[in-house]
Amino acid sequence: MSDLLIAALGHAARGWHVFPLRPGDKRPAFPDHAADDCTGRDPRCRAGHVGWEARATTDPDRIRRAWSARPYGIGLACGPSRLVVVDLDTPKTGGAGRDGLAVLAELAAAHAAAIDPTYTVATGRGGTHLYYRHPDTGPALRNTAGTLGPMVDTRAHGGYVVAPGSTVAGRPYTVDLDTDPAPLPGWLAALLAPAPLPPQRPVVVDLPADRTGAYVRAAIDRETARVTAAPAGERNRSLYIAAVALGQLTAGGALTAADAQSVLEQAAASAGLGRVETARTIRSGLAAGSRRPRKVAA
Repeated sequence: MSDLLIAALGHAARGWHVFPLRPGDKRPAFPDHAADDCTGRDPRCRAGHVGWEARATTDPDRIRRAWSARPYGIGLACGPSRLVVVDLDTPKTGGAGRDGLAVLAELAAAHAAAIDPTYTVATGRGGTHLYYRHPDTGPALRNTAGTLGPMVDTRAHGGYVVAPGSTVAGRPYTVDLDTDPAPLPGWLAALLAPAPLPPQRPVVVDLPADRTGAYVRAAIDRETARVTAAPAGERNRSLYIAAVALGQLTAGGALTAADAQSVLEQAAASAGLGRVETARTIRSGLAAGSRRPRKVAA
């Protein structure tokens, strides 16, 4: 059994969802295409594009099959793993300025707090990853870049980190402190919380009061419910599937593209998806659906 396989199984045993990275690289090994380029040929994408987050797993059998095939690096999907990882970087060689650890320490001192021990990883380039448990209450935290200060990023829902046991460009990721992740400190959670959404006005879609209108209304209700009811880690995929379905109706002339986009955006906002992620997923889903128009019988 390879060291990478042992490491991947160890992470999964903690309840952390892992997926393969390209050997010696930070990029996911699967899928080998972006959502905009998804053709459905990948067996997992037959019902809609399935990205790395949805493919991440704790299943030992799937992990053994993957890491017995090739020496993949180990990606750790933070959202499904209920983790928030604080990524503390260091200035480039010869660069000036403070490193991420110093920035975080100053921020903690400003909040009369300390950086308590938690699961800690040394990255390949000399940085540090601090693993914390995602809060059980409050909004879903997402990735940030520089929100806490220079050289400090975070990974949460929609993000992943290179897990220890992996090697990137010949540089290993190693465990500095092997302990259970501590709860994310409240002051950090407050700083990372997304801005509240503005009040949402219900989207009103004007449909004919006939059989066609009833069919389209039922389709809208079904697809928006798919998004809002999706569990964490499946919401973006569910949004894509819903966009494909409504994109088919749009291409068939039963629904305007503007109405389809509006109802999908509102459902995504209700599910807590970020605006940039939402826009990209809806665009690619509607485009995929438009290639398979669906007519509604009158």
